[in-house]
Amino acid sequence: MENLTAKLKPIDKDSEAIILLHGLTRTGRSMNKAAKLLTAYGYQLVNVDYPSRSADIGILAQKYITQALKQCDGNSIKKIHFLTHSMGGILLRHFLANQTIEKLGRVVMLAPPNQGSEVVDKLGNWKLFYFLNGPAGLQLGTADNSVPNQLGPVSFQLGIIAGNKTVNLLLSRLIPSANDGKVSVSRAQVEGMKDFIVMPYSHSFIMQREAVIKQALHFIQQGTFAG
Repeated sequence: MENLTAKLKPIDKDSEAIILLHGLTRTGRSMNKAAKLLTAYGYQLVNVDYPSRSADIGILAQKYITQALKQCDGNSIKKIHFLTHSMGGILLRHFLANQTIEKLGRVVMLAPPNQGSEVVDKLGNWKLFYFLNGPAGLQLGTADNSVPNQLGPVSFQLGIIAGNKTVNLLLSRLIPSANDGKVSVSRAQVEGMKDFIVMPYSHSFIMQREAVIKQALHFIQQGTFAG
């Protein structure tokens, strides 16, 4: 951790922005630790708090990413980066599949279901699943026509951090390979990504681990994860 910290450099205050997008059923509070750490390096932080269960992925992406970008208006911001957790990464992929972001810098996704999740395949027909996860949750399966699998390769600078530890053994049993309790290591990946690492954390808490946040910042600053 000390070696990684030494590689991270402060920037001119508010010369670059990082937009944080939390995952399904979470709130912006889940990204507070990342916001605090990244602000200390000089970045302007926009911690988006969106109602993830209220609408489908397309509606959520268009409304809340557009709002976040408006908060980054101004000549002082030279680049706009993103750090996302879980479904937040799918929102960003959906947004960028339909429009561009002029000052887009680098993107780091934590535990994204980039090829969907078997958990949705197995439990999506349960009424309780819909009650807990809403319409967007049902769009995250592994079928060819699921939203993640319809978005295609990425064309922006993307680094992905997947987890391979779980605190939910029941859900992990629904996934036939190494996973974080909700998303498999293999299904977190997407064609076109620039770098990929696996870290020993669970889906629910990966975005709050300091080592993960600092790896994300290393990618934002240098375009690769630290070895």
